[in-house]
Parts: sequence; structure tokens; C-alpha cells
Amino acid sequence: MQKIDVLVAGSTGYIGIQLVKILSKHKNINIKYLCGNSSVGKNISFFDKNLKNKKLPKIVKFKKKYLKNVNLIFTALPNGEAQILSKHLLKKNKLIDLAADFRIKNPKEYKKWYKINHQAKKNIPDSIYGLPELNKTNLNNYKIIACPGCYPTSILLPLLPLVKNKKIYYKNIIIDSKSGYSGAGRKIHFTHAKRNLYESLSAYGVGWHRHNSEIEQELKKTCKEKITFHFTPHLTPMFRGILSTIYIDLSKTQTAKSIYYFLKKNYKNKIFIKFANFNTPISTNDVINTNNCLISVCKTKYKNKVIILSAIDNLIKGGSGQAVQNMNIIYKFPESRGLK
Repeated sequence: MQKIDVLVAGSTGYIGIQLVKILSKHKNINIKYLCGNSSVGKNISFFDKNLKNKKLPKIVKFKKKYLKNVNLIFTALPNGEAQILSKHLLKKNKLIDLAADFRIKNPKEYKKWYKINHQAKKNIPDSIYGLPELNKTNLNNYKIIACPGCYPTSILLPLLPLVKNKKIYYKNIIIDSKSGYSGAGRKIHFTHAKRNLYESLSAYGVGWHRHNSEIEQELKKTCKEKITFHFTPHLTPMFRGILSTIYIDLSKTQTAKSIYYFLKKNYKNKIFIKFANFNTPISTNDVINTNNCLISVCKTKYKNKVIILSAIDNLIKGGSGQAVQNMNIIYKFPESRGLK
């Protein structure tokens, strides 16, 4: 049986832990190194007791010599750090990044939204935006896979096919997204220490959340006409999950029902895209602990408008699960391996 030697950098964050859980059950994976900074010398089970009985290496500080001993590197690091690591990649290495380091193709746009200079501009052409349902055939042609952000995953999966096929008007798309606090990482408990994090709902990044950049980039890439949207994220008093509510104006030939049947047909053979019955409310509870994106198309009191609901688990389909899905495609494993 083919075995892939893997290094996970940033293994102790919420997404890193979830990634280790998935990889530890994947029969084609050998986790060779778990890397961290403040956690060096600890067992990964210190951060999650569910990993206690797994035979996993102790956490070590990353050294570039480790790259000689692995095929694949996963990075779940703070923004900017995967760029530095990417400069040391060997010919045999592939990199799957779960942060934003290679999502934005224009370094100036990256600096605008992330407030730091891109430190590996030469590697950008060798990276691809890894939304597997839409970029599957191209993944293996690139050395670096940039996994989409959690919010954009929930938004682009229903939107991009509609934009590409001119099913909707391109102006005044309104996106309202709500996420569990795990999406902000472990630091959330410090940055929101004075707020009642567990019993309040709050909007943030209004008009200028970083994920605007990749949503706009991917929509523009799909549609040559001018497209405008408004995206507002919210932090909710739950640990995990995202529910995006997307308000759209339909083109004259479309109805809510025709949009529903079009999306179902478009994703007919995509195992992780699920659909609720037409005009049915959905919940994050429908997707927690899965790699699924659940989509519901709902009619409104106006015939020329439609509401699309999209739910994912931000730590899996919006992070670690999507990364493993990309890995499975690259190495020609069954796409669902390790993700059921």
C-alpha cells in the first residue's frame, strides 16, 4: 500500500488538531513530524485527549532538513509563515497551506488586505486556489495548494456556478455569514476576553473582512463583467460551523426552482456537496463533523429574488477536511478517504 510521509506545521491550533485527527485515521498517511513553537516536546494529546491512543510523534520545532524525509507538508500557521517555509521546498515536496499565504494571486492585493509584504512572490505562479469541486483537474499541476478560507468555501461553492452560467444578476449580491468562534483560532479567548463570547452574537470586519479579497478574486476570474457584493461575517456563541445566507437577484429567465435544479445538476457527481429539499431551512448541526457543504435554495416573496443557504463545518470542509480532500486528489486516493 502506498504511504505518504507527512509533516504538519502548526499542529496544535484548532484546525491543526482537526487535521491530525483526520490524518491519523488515513491508511495511506504516515505522520512523520508534528511541528510547533511554544509546544515543543509535548505530545499532541496534551491539546486533545482523543489523540491519546494514537502513535504520533512528539511536537518538534520545524527544521528544513525534515523536508528530505517527507513527501507532503501541511501548514496551518499564522499568515506569512508558509511563505517562508515554501522557499525551502525540495523537488519531491508538495505543500498544502490552510492559511492565506497563497490564496491571493496579486502580491499588492495581499499586502492591502493582510498588511504584510508577500515573502515568496516567486512561488505564487506555482500555486493554485484549491477549491476541489471546481479545480480538481488542475491540482496536480501545482506544487503549492492554497486551501480556501472557511467563509469563501461556503460562499463560492453555490455562487460560482451561477455566476459562470449567467443565472443571476451580478450586482448587489448580499452575503451574511455566521461562524463559530473556532474560526478565529485559540487567540479568540484572549482578544475577546472582556466580551461575553459564549452568549453573544457580534458582527466584525464589516465591509473590510480579509476574505473579501479571495471572494472577489474568484468571482472576477469566473465573470468578466463587473460584479458587486456585500459580505458581513458574524461571530456566534458556538464552537464550530458556518451558515452563509446569500441574497441574489435572478436573471429574467430564472426562478428559485430553476436555480435549485441547476445547482443540483451541476454538483451531481460531487460527493461532498449535499442539497436540502427545495425551500427548506438548514442548520450548521446538519454538517458538523463532516466534510460536506449543505446547500438550500429558498424562494422569497419576490419572484425575481432567491435566498441560498450554505452550511459547512469550518474546521473540516472550511479547513482540514478540504486540505485532505485536495491531498486525496493529488495522490489519486479515493476522494473521500479519511473523510467519512
